Formats: sequence, C-alpha cells, structure tokens
Amino acid sequence: MLTIDKFDFAGKKVFVRVDFNVPLDDKFNITDDTRIRAALPTLKKIVADGGALIIASHLGRPKGATDKFSLKHILPQVSKLLGVAIEFADDCMGEATAKKCAALKAGEVLLLENLRFYAEEEGKARGLADDASDDAKAAAKKAIKESQKEFTKTLASYANVYVNDAFGTAHRAHASTALIADYFDAEHKLFGFLMQKEIDAVEKVMKDTARPFTAIMGGSKVSSKIDIIENLLGKVDNLIIVGGMSFTFSKALGGNIGSSLCEEDKLDLALELLEKAKKNNVKLLIAEDAKIANSFSNDAESKFADADNIENGWLGLDIGPKAEAEFAEVIKNSKTILWNGPAGVFEFSNFAHGSLVLAEAIVAATEKGAFSLVGGGDSVACVNKFGFADKVSYVSTGGGALLEFIEGKELPGIKAIRGY
Repeated sequence: MLTIDKFDFAGKKVFVRVDFNVPLDDKFNITDDTRIRAALPTLKKIVADGGALIIASHLGRPKGATDKFSLKHILPQVSKLLGVAIEFADDCMGEATAKKCAALKAGEVLLLENLRFYAEEEGKARGLADDASDDAKAAAKKAIKESQKEFTKTLASYANVYVNDAFGTAHRAHASTALIADYFDAEHKLFGFLMQKEIDAVEKVMKDTARPFTAIMGGSKVSSKIDIIENLLGKVDNLIIVGGMSFTFSKALGGNIGSSLCEEDKLDLALELLEKAKKNNVKLLIAEDAKIANSFSNDAESKFADADNIENGWLGLDIGPKAEAEFAEVIKNSKTILWNGPAGVFEFSNFAHGSLVLAEAIVAATEKGAFSLVGGGDSVACVNKFGFADKVSYVSTGGGALLEFIEGKELPGIKAIRGY
C-alpha cells in the first residue's frame, strides 16, 4: 500500500477527507482548532508537491443546510494555518462546484461546504414521521441508499486521488469516509499523515506490545465500555478502573457507595468482568479510597473515605491518596500504557488531583521509555489542561473511532483503503 510520504501529488487533483468538526462559540469563532492543526502536514504536503487540493469535511449534526453549521465560518482559520488563500464552494454538489473543482490549478485549494448538509453523506433518510409504517421506512432507506451512490460518485469525480485523513470518522461507512474509495484504484487512494499516525499508534499498543501493558479505563458507565474492557482483558497485564463506573464494581463487591454513580443492572456484569480478569491473570485494580462530596459541585464539602464505605448522601468524585499511590506505582512500572477516561470530575479543580497524578505517572513512565497512548475526549482534555500533551507518546484525535479500533472492530474508513 502506498504511503503519503512517498507519493508525489504533482499534477494531481486530490480529494482529502479531513475532520474539521471543530467547536464554535455563539459568534462562530473556533474555540479549539486542534483538529485543523492535526491535518496540516497532509494538506501542506499536497500543496507543496504541486497538487490541486479539494478539502472536504462535516461540521456538527445538521438536518439539512443551515448557516449554523456552514464551513465558511472556519475558512479564515484554515487559510491562515495552511498559509494559502482558499476558495470556498458554498455547496459540495452541483454544477458550480464541479466547475470550481475542474478549474482548480496546481497549488490551489478549495474547501467544500459541509458534506452532512446532504443526507446521502451518512446514508440516513430524513423527515420520516416517528409513526411511519415499516414499508415507508424500508422504501425511504432504499431510496437514500440509491441516492447515496450518485452522491458518492459525484464526490469522486472531482479528483483523481483520494486521501483519508479523518480518523475521527473512520468508524463510519459514510460516502466520503469509506464508499468513495471504491472509485479509486489502489495506486490512487491512501491515508494522510494523521490517519497513518493514529493507526500506527493503536497497532503499536494492541499488536506490538511491550510489557507490562497497563490500560486505564474511566467513564461514568460500565455499559459504554463493556466491549473495550472485554477485549483488553485478553491483552493487558493491568487494568485500572476509574471514574464513575468504578463504583458499580465497588457495589458489586458488596460495598456501600452512598449516592455515587452506579448502574444497578450491571452489578452481575461487573462481577463477571472481575472473574474474567482473574482467569486471564490480569490484575484489575479499583480504587481503595475516594474523595467524596456532599453534592455534585466544585464547592461542595469534601473528605476522603474508603471507596466501599461511603455514607449515604455523599458521592465519590475522585480517587483518594491510597488509590493515587497504588495506581501511580503500577503505571510507572509499565512499558505500554493506554489511557481512556479521567479518574474523577477533573473539570472541577477540587476533584482533578487524581487525574493529575495519573497523568504525571504516565509522563514519568514515558520518560523511562514506555509507549503511552492517550485517547478519548476527556482524557485528551486532561493532558491538555495539565500541559502534558507533548510529554506522552501519542494523543489520539479519535473518540468513537479509537474505542472501536481498540475493541478490535473493523473500521470502514481503514478497510476501504488497505482492504482489511
């Protein structure tokens, strides 16, 4: 398979799918341009080679064309960061857009309007009443799939090279992230630098694993992480469970967790996961103690307590000092580290210390030669908040895509290019 560093884009017209789904404030100012910056190496390589660059992305979850989700709002920042003037196509379809793509010359750049203004991008029928009959739903689904083929074919017609640099959407079989690749032969479809780095980082963790391998899983619900936990139990040496979901495990083991988060219907599942960890010789760690509060607030009264002996009316919002010390020791002695999910409510300064300790331990292990992968919105926000983003091995831009990749699922956006 061709790699972008060895590909010469001179004289080529290149359709690049990026993930510019960036947050905007109420005045349409970008509040975090990380995703744009992440795609710059790929875009700059194409322009520098003398390729004609067509940039395509989605923004938000529009139900049709709307100014709120127009990519025109991000055009100035993309142009500034890329260092070239960028023309804008106020539609991703239509004769006018096709002409702009056809007229694009070497070194020129065109940004297409939001792909999701068209239902065909996602292949989802819109406007159906909730009480629509099964026949109506089936007919609508068939119609959108047929229409999606034409939509995809039109996007592909704009260029003779396809580059996917949108790892954040790689788990979706959308028109521009997977289906479009079928219109390009193996010599003219490839991953961008960002996409390749994401793939390499995950595969280094999951397939080229230096041991001990420690995974830190956080989040509010066990149910949202079942698949990833079960997959990891066949791969890791240590699994540290933090965040709200840890209290489901504590309660399953007979503990009193007060008003802490708990999925009552997942207590048996928690016990099953503990038993599976034991059978696989995986050390599954749950916090011995917690920092608890009498309300969900940064200014709430707080104290430390055993995580399995929290009085009624109090809830755990962070791990305690005993857990911090135990987890940090395990992390520092690891050679491969995966972090997905903070230790507590890190957005509250009074309950961010546990996450900080985890981050510091990961940095210390990385400095000793460990490979550390941080992924998931909250974990990434953590390392950014603490100023550690450049002190771990890799910070993933993917959310759902990263989790599904770690779960071992086949990602359509990856398979479309490399075939597996």
